Order: sequence, then structure tokens, then C-alpha cells
Amino acid sequence: MPHSPHRWPRSISLSLGVLAVLALLALIGPWLSAYAPEHPDWNALSAAPSLARGHWLGTDAIGRDTFVRACYGLRLSLLLGVGATLIALAIGITYGATAGYVGGRSERLMMRGLDVVSALPFLLIVILLLTLFDRSLPLLLAAIGGYVWIDLARVVRAEAARLRELPFVLAARAAGASTWQILRWHIVPNLLGIALVYASLMAAQAILVESFLGFLGLSIDQPSAGLGTLLEEGAQELASAPWTLLVPALLLVATLACFQQLGDGLRDALDVRNAASADAATDAPGVVANPADGDPFDGDPSDAGSFDAVPSATTAPLPATDA
Repeated sequence: MPHSPHRWPRSISLSLGVLAVLALLALIGPWLSAYAPEHPDWNALSAAPSLARGHWLGTDAIGRDTFVRACYGLRLSLLLGVGATLIALAIGITYGATAGYVGGRSERLMMRGLDVVSALPFLLIVILLLTLFDRSLPLLLAAIGGYVWIDLARVVRAEAARLRELPFVLAARAAGASTWQILRWHIVPNLLGIALVYASLMAAQAILVESFLGFLGLSIDQPSAGLGTLLEEGAQELASAPWTLLVPALLLVATLACFQQLGDGLRDALDVRNAASADAATDAPGVVANPADGDPFDGDPSDAGSFDAVPSATTAPLPATDA
């Protein structure tokens, strides 16, 4: 019986759709309004949401449009989240894959160094850097990216240590491939699935860290303001203009929830063994994998349905024996 096609969880499509809408809003949202984020409307101080005035989500205490500022804040938070995630991916995959493949004493030294780095109060170091130096976008990207890569490196190291003992890696090593070639063509490509799952979770963590720094007043200086900065300002105007707090809070919650659901969906979709087991349960009874073919689910999703089917012990007749 042919193998049933693998279906992606609906949470992936839903999360990607909401994230696409949020990204589109962050890009073109300010163009839909006649107001600039840094220019106040002195005739509408702490004005309630109104379509007639053009302030769709109201204004703050000095007349700045909440909708436009929220769009710019969402744009900055998404940029920092994605940028810091890319930096963390580059560091985490490189460090973890190298440590996991080389093994031995080098691996132990690298992992002990990672333990030392993870023991440091990294968030306090980030706050110190942002306090001493100019709070620019590159510094914030480097600080947050250098904070969220540690867990990824641990997971990648464990997976790379498993991959280095598999036959295709041993064959490449026996053929004379260098360490760099094996890492590039055999180890790292097989780590991209788990890295993709952690990328969505790291993006949520990076956005949360940026919002926390912005709430403390340590994000990028004005007029650029992330969602954390908007939350801090909205908290001060909660009594007079609660919409200035509610709008960025809803955008932040929606963004974090989408990244979390995307990570959970990718984890379930890329778990080849569980997906294959679930599909095998829907096949006809009495059909099992041929043990002579080895493990049909060796990490390549394209091989999940390519194993031979043989009669099982419950359906195959026993051979006749002579008396």
C-alpha cells in the first residue's frame, strides 16, 4: 500500500500567515496614515481612537499617532528578532557542529568553554554594553544575537556527535574528505532541520529580550522605538490613554505566540520517525518494514516510504515440516 503523504501541521500555515500579515503591516502600515511617528498633532493630545480625525488607534500625551508608532515599533522588533536570530544561527551551528564532529579533548574543551559563557550574567553584560556605548542597531543585534545562541550550540553539538558515527560520514572520511568538507557537505546540511526549529524559538526570545531592554529604556534611541519602548511609554499614560499600552502589547503577544507556534509545528513536522510511525499505523495490517533493509527512516524524509513490505508473522503461513 502506498505511503500516505505527509501533512504539515495547520499551526505552521496559520503562524506563517499571521506573521506575514504583521510584517506587511510593519512595512506598509505607516504609508496608510497621514501622520509621521515623530510629529505630534497638538490638536489631538491623548485623543481616543477616531476614524474622522485620522488617528485610527488614538494618540499619546503629546499627540503622536499610536497606529504609526506601533507599525514602526513592530518593524524594529521584527528586524532585531530576525537579525539576531541569523547571527545566533551562524555562531551556534558553527560552534556546535565543530565541537560535535571533532570530538575528543577538543570537544570537551569547547563545551567547558560554553559552560563558562552560559554561567555569565549575559543579560547584565548586554545592559552594561548598551549603557556604556552608543545604542545603535548593530550593537543591539550583536548583543542579543550573542545572548540567544548558547542553547542552539548545545543541541547542535549533540546531533553532530551522533552524525559523525553514521556510515555516510565514515565513508566520506575514508575517501579522504577534509574536516571542512565533511562539515560543509555532510554534517551541517543534516543539522538544518533542528536549527530551523530553534530559529523560530530564538526569534521569539530575541524579540522578548529587545522588548525587555526597551521597557528599561535601553533600546535604540528615539525616534526609532521598538515595542518595548512603546510599552514603557504606554504604562506611564495608562490612566489617560490606555490604547497607547494596549496596541503594542497586543502586537507583541501576537508576534511571540506566532513564533512559538511556528517552532512547535516545525518540530512536529520535521520529526521524521514520529511522522512515519503515524503514517504506518494507517497502512494495511500485517505489513511491516523489511529488517534486511535496515532503518528506513535514516534522517532522509524522502526515504520514509521507500522500504519494502513483507508479510508479518501474523499473516504469513508457517512452513510445513516433515514428521
